[in-house]
Amino acid sequence: MRFVKPSALAAISLCGVAFLGACNAEESGSNLAIVNGVPIPQARFDFVSKMQAQSGQGQGQKETPESRKQLREALITREIITQEAVRKGLDKAVDYQVQMDLAKQQVLVNAFLEDYLKSHEPSDADLKAEYEKIKTEQFDANAREFKARHILIKKEADAKAVLAQLKKGAKFDELAKKKSEDTGSKSKGGELDWTDGANLVKPFAEAMKTLEKGKTSDLVKTQYGYHIIRMDDVRTPQFPAYDDVKDQVQKQLLGRQRDEVVDSLRKAATVE
Repeated sequence: MRFVKPSALAAISLCGVAFLGACNAEESGSNLAIVNGVPIPQARFDFVSKMQAQSGQGQGQKETPESRKQLREALITREIITQEAVRKGLDKAVDYQVQMDLAKQQVLVNAFLEDYLKSHEPSDADLKAEYEKIKTEQFDANAREFKARHILIKKEADAKAVLAQLKKGAKFDELAKKKSEDTGSKSKGGELDWTDGANLVKPFAEAMKTLEKGKTSDLVKTQYGYHIIRMDDVRTPQFPAYDDVKDQVQKQLLGRQRDEVVDSLRKAATVE
């Protein structure tokens, strides 16, 4: 398969709003090129290159002389088009001015939040405290999870015949493979994943929760047909270990901190 390289016009729009804001800000330092007397700062190239790397574009590919050349040409093309747009007076249009104001605002908003979160990075103690808070709020030590099997038969008479075979000593998993009409669990001998019952239809879940380990139910009717349920095991659910969810806890805590600082700024602001 042949991969088509992105054109210069496509490449110049890769970085979105942040690119718009940064590339229209005042820049200093060495120049990448000079187009019709207007310099393209090297800092602009460095910024776009960094943004592309962070956004994951071209993931797994290292920067090469060819890719650097392609980006340079894209920025030159962008400058040429920009100059032509200004020559035509498009920069004076109301829509353009509004878009630029919004782009500048977005860049500043992102910069503020990034700066705030960097200076308020939670310590490991903060993360552990947040973990314990989440655990207290979400974990029910009295809850139970169930490991069950079932056989689904659509016709009641057929279901009763299967139940009779089980009562005579037939193996549940073997009958499930032969007789069950649930294609999702049939090949596994009717085995279902661990569940607290919340993802199951109500009649099935209620019947399942009454079974003791090793016991088999009578027929349970649902909109899918008639079920025969066997309870393989029951356990108390385990809350994830701190190290397994540390990154998620950090994201949640940082998100709350971000919301809190924004909320405090709104409360302190005068809005008329």
